[in-house]
Amino acid sequence: MKILKLIAKAAIPKKYLPFTRDLYISLLYGGNNFTCPCCGWHFRKFLPSGVLLRANAECPRCGALERHRLIWLYLLNRTNLFSDSLRVLHFAPEPIFRRTFLSLPNLMYISADLESPIAMVKLDITNIPFKDDSFDAILCSHVLEHIADDRKAMHELFRVLKPRGWAILQSPVNQKSSRTFEDPSVVSPEDRERIFGQHDHVRIYGRDYTDRLQSAGFTVKLDGYVKELGSDIIKRCSLKEDEVIYFCSK
Repeated sequence: MKILKLIAKAAIPKKYLPFTRDLYISLLYGGNNFTCPCCGWHFRKFLPSGVLLRANAECPRCGALERHRLIWLYLLNRTNLFSDSLRVLHFAPEPIFRRTFLSLPNLMYISADLESPIAMVKLDITNIPFKDDSFDAILCSHVLEHIADDRKAMHELFRVLKPRGWAILQSPVNQKSSRTFEDPSVVSPEDRERIFGQHDHVRIYGRDYTDRLQSAGFTVKLDGYVKELGSDIIKRCSLKEDEVIYFCSK
């Protein structure tokens, strides 16, 4: 621990900060119990995360959560993202995904968000300023539950996706409920957190999330890919066993 305190107090040149941060993380969390497929590091434990804290949820190095680690494995093993020449639109870009996708020579990559400072384009997902059939692939994870007019957003995503293109459109879904619960009269952050589980959520999707996506035009495949990975990988990567990938195509 003395070493960690010295690192924290030291006046370190900026060019050495990434190395110093990685050294700190390695000393504090290094081990062989868990692996993050997004950054490739191994850890004694992951960090807790969430409004209701989930143990071993967040990668200490890259910040990837359970859903990010699953999506990464899915993109790597089930899609052509890392191999084919693709024009990709990525909403609310996760830092670890953004860094990697920007470095891939096969991608023409555009990240977008209304507020995120790391997004390349500032835009409203319900009014996407691109032509019809512009993108081979779209990534949009945990965005639509924040959008008041989510049906309009889904139609816009379908519009800009090329024929035979694909999209991964993830949202938190209560698989025990057949219908989505939403109430436009709930507007305060406190009430939204109490009712919807997070201060900036406007609904809790039920299984009819699939119907909404299909109504926008998508062909939707609910892919239980996580179950194919096996218990060892699920445990080592700390994945949610009931997570479903919403793989949408046009």
